[in-house]
Amino acid sequence: QVQVVESGGGLVQPGGSQRLSCVVSGRFFSIFTMGWYRQAPGKQRELVAAINRGGSTSYADSMKGRFTISRDNAKNTAYLQMNKLESEDTAVYYCNAQILHSGSASPVNYWGQGTQVTVSS
Repeated sequence: QVQVVESGGGLVQPGGSQRLSCVVSGRFFSIFTMGWYRQAPGKQRELVAAINRGGSTSYADSMKGRFTISRDNAKNTAYLQMNKLESEDTAVYYCNAQILHSGSASPVNYWGQGTQVTVSS
């Protein structure tokens, strides 16, 4: 069984920084792309950033230059460094991991439970 667990959320002042972590545990063969998504109240879930196993990254336009995604393959962990936070960044942040199980041809998407980030003075 695979578990995806996010941590690092909390209350931060506008202009501040926060670092989120996402740890994948359990039995699996490999982790493909890992991504961070967020969902604000009354809005759809949206992609924040993604990183593949080789380290190539992609970002939503509004996060470029402020957010940085990284991963440590040895620790099965992805990170999201968020700088210059704005009130509009307030949301529940979710981690997604594409997991390949032994004997399978295609990866399966797993989601964490989410971590709340609130940007407010």
